[in-house]
Amino acid sequence: MKLSDRLDRLHAQVKNNKWIYYFWVFCRFALAAGFLPSGYVKIIGERFTDLSNNHPMGHYLEALHHTGFYYTFIGVAQMTAALLLLFRRTALLGAVVYFPIILNICLLSIAVRFDGSLVSSPLMVLANLYVLCWDYDRIKSILPFKQPAPKAYQPMSNHFPALFFVGVFATMTAVVVLLTQVVFDIRPRNTNGDCRLQCRRSKNTKACEIFCDDIHRDGKPLEQALDNYHRALSKR
Repeated sequence: MKLSDRLDRLHAQVKNNKWIYYFWVFCRFALAAGFLPSGYVKIIGERFTDLSNNHPMGHYLEALHHTGFYYTFIGVAQMTAALLLLFRRTALLGAVVYFPIILNICLLSIAVRFDGSLVSSPLMVLANLYVLCWDYDRIKSILPFKQPAPKAYQPMSNHFPALFFVGVFATMTAVVVLLTQVVFDIRPRNTNGDCRLQCRRSKNTKACEIFCDDIHRDGKPLEQALDNYHRALSKR
């Protein structure tokens, strides 16, 4: 059996389950809820967070806030994607519009180690991918592949897909653990006080405090603060 045929069969089985359908609806509304307030704030011209300009994400958001109509455009795009996701007929278009925006936010959050969206944005990317995959049959129709014949209507299954939801929970747990405990040895956190809290568990408290001061007191770029931190670690 060809890979495309296997994907078609798997997709049909998944889409025919009522519980997985409910999860699709949940993902759509959760994604919409994530963009409606942030998009509205940009449209009315307010700064999105109260982060200090010394924070790496604060640098970015302050500059973004002063980009004029581009800042407003991002807000309009976010709200448009969110509103499209709320309706079944336009959910696919909403997911297509939503994806590049949330992917950019995810990469930015990881790049500057921003606690505010370090975990939520990767989870939103995964939810967005799930919503896109739900309409795999419609996306496939625009590609130059052989299309399967339409299938007769089948009633939705009430079988609870325990393995599916175990996989969802395991994936969420893995994302949280990797991004908060494994990937980064130190993070700027949102304030100097929050940053210094992690120094209590640090192998080198002084190096950690140097990093926090570089970020929050002196406003140094993240790369420079990390260089100073690792240099202080090597002097132990």
